[in-house]
Amino acid sequence: MHGNHDETTELTTDERRQLRAGGTAVAARTRELLSREFVVGTELVDSHDGVQAAVAVQPPNGTVVSAGFQLSELADDGDTDDIAQQIAAGAALEAMSNPSRHQPTGQ
Repeated sequence: MHGNHDETTELTTDERRQLRAGGTAVAARTRELLSREFVVGTELVDSHDGVQAAVAVQPPNGTVVSAGFQLSELADDGDTDDIAQQIAAGAALEAMSNPSRHQPTGQ
C-alpha cells in the first residue's frame, strides 16, 4: 500500500520517560532471570511503528536476542515480568542451541 499513514504518534516527554523506565524495568528483571554470563541492555528506538523500548541480550554463546515493545504494551504491572521472561527464555534457548567452542577441560 502506498500513501501517507500517520498512525504513529509522537510520544510526549513524559511518555518517553515512562517507556524508558519500562525498558529499564524489563532489562533489570531479565538480568535477574539469567546468569551473569548474559549481557543485557536497553534503549529507545524509532521504528516504523513508532518509538519502542528495545531490550537485547547477548548470550555467552550464540547471537543477540532482542525484543521491542511500545508504551501501550506496558499497561499492566505484570507485563514487564512477562516480557522479561520471554526475552530470558529466548536468550537461554539461544545459548543452549549454540554450545561454546571452547569447552572447559577437566583439570
